[in-house]
Amino acid sequence: MNTDIENLFKDKVLGHPAGLMVLFFTEMWERFSFYGMRILLILFLTAPFASDNPGWDWPREHALALIGTYASLLYLTPIIGGYIADKFTGYRIAVVIGCAIMTLGHAFMALETTTTFYLGLAFLVIGTGFFKPNITSIISEMYKGKESKKDGAYTIFYMGVNAGAFFGMMLCGYLAENFGWSWGFGLAGIFMFLGMMQFLLAKNLFGDVGGKPSKIYEVELPQNINEESPKPIEEEETTEKLNPFLTLDYILIVLSAVGGLLYLFNDPIEKISGENLLPFEVLGLSGSNFIVLFALVLFLILLVSRISRYIPLVRDRIIAVVFFGIFTVIFFAAFEQALGSMTLFARDYTNRNLVGSAAMIFKVVDALLTTVPLLIITWVLYLLFKKTYSRIALSNIVLALAFVGIWGLVVYRLFDKFSQEGNQIDASWFGILNSFFIITLAPLFSRWWESKYNPSAAMKYGLGLILLGLGFAILSYGSAGVVQGSKTASVSMIFLILAYLLHTMGELCLSPVGLSYLSKLVPARMIGFMFGIWYLAIAIGQKTAGTMGGMIDKISEQYSLSTFFLMFTLVPIAFGVISIVLNPVLKRLMHGVR
Repeated sequence: MNTDIENLFKDKVLGHPAGLMVLFFTEMWERFSFYGMRILLILFLTAPFASDNPGWDWPREHALALIGTYASLLYLTPIIGGYIADKFTGYRIAVVIGCAIMTLGHAFMALETTTTFYLGLAFLVIGTGFFKPNITSIISEMYKGKESKKDGAYTIFYMGVNAGAFFGMMLCGYLAENFGWSWGFGLAGIFMFLGMMQFLLAKNLFGDVGGKPSKIYEVELPQNINEESPKPIEEEETTEKLNPFLTLDYILIVLSAVGGLLYLFNDPIEKISGENLLPFEVLGLSGSNFIVLFALVLFLILLVSRISRYIPLVRDRIIAVVFFGIFTVIFFAAFEQALGSMTLFARDYTNRNLVGSAAMIFKVVDALLTTVPLLIITWVLYLLFKKTYSRIALSNIVLALAFVGIWGLVVYRLFDKFSQEGNQIDASWFGILNSFFIITLAPLFSRWWESKYNPSAAMKYGLGLILLGLGFAILSYGSAGVVQGSKTASVSMIFLILAYLLHTMGELCLSPVGLSYLSKLVPARMIGFMFGIWYLAIAIGQKTAGTMGGMIDKISEQYSLSTFFLMFTLVPIAFGVISIVLNPVLKRLMHGVR
């Protein structure tokens, strides 16, 4: 294995092995397809029948119930996919399996029938489970013994994440909104397939790296481009009794998991089709609400039971992780409104029509935003081509074809926009702002974290939640003039742009925390269990985002749209203040871990 790693480092691009660039482009095309499809979901499901581009005309609550379940499952299946790769397939085969399944998922969605739509979503959930945990595990294996270069590798890799998200939302959204939803869903599938082929054809570059199942599951999943790579916590020099899972623990895990999954599936089924999988009431609670609360209680009993059996030092650190998990749920419940209510706000409540000089200025800015990053990435492709053409020629040819395609789409889109007298900004365009702000602001935040002014974990969480709340405060203020119960308005787009800016700054405050602190606070033998708990927290946040976002019509009719966004202002800010106030307590619980 060491020989394979050394061979990988012989051909370098930007100071890193050429294999990292193969993974960069694989991740870029997967994120292109994932985010390109994701931004279309709420628009397609809620688009009126009687329109130039008819959708399914679903109520917003129904659409967001489905989207919440879909987004939640995306953070649960990687736990299974990582386990399968560790025990049976190996990382590289798991990545190919994930790509193939997701390609089929996009193809099914492009058909736009009810059956193929749900089948497509299912395939995307399963495929993400195979892909998401294992492509980063390949990087982990590549950099064994070269940990000093790992942070730089992840920085480059996550540039691919955000580049893919940027172009996916821009181009899939453009085709879907201007030519038909099938074009957007189909384009996502095409680039997913090309990403899979260029990765598969580059297998000779990796040797045995990622090819054999490892006996130890290493968690290497930073959430963003400036997150520190996880470092395994050193075992304490103390006699520590093990804390094996008891029969009761397994029973609680199974019951809480079954209860949670029943709620995840029943919620959208009940709202969309009227069929209730849990047709009963307990103490005035519907079957669905009772089951999810019961599952939550069982899970809390499991957590308290297991934590109480650890020695004090380990117990304290896990309690700190639990606090961060709660803050994570709150953050994602609000942040992921970008998937639902903020996209609806962009389409239905934002003035997206520009005329005269304003239209021309936007076209020029849009052209620069599109072409400059693509030129830089094309230059990286050229460097990879020059270094590896003799070894992975077919892979590079497939990658070149993909870039010919994306350049063609970019040029066509810009020509179309410049040929219009005015300009109507696509609703999906606003989704690219998060990726753009991450790419531009991440170096500044990274330098902040490396300075002597680097805040503690609790302070970062507090700042992130407060910035997130301030973003929604801007939307609340901007929508103050929207008439109660109105389904359309013409609010200035500056409010939405500023909201995305503050939300991204909040995300960058949290991104160095997440799994990085988890890996530092939890003993290595417990990483698997706590990794699952952490992703469960994100999954709960995703589902909560869909449920709360689905309340947009009810709150707007009873109060106002401004009140709806005010809800997402007050809750994150309140929890942000709590995180900052608890900073001394959490520091003590972390026992010196920074």
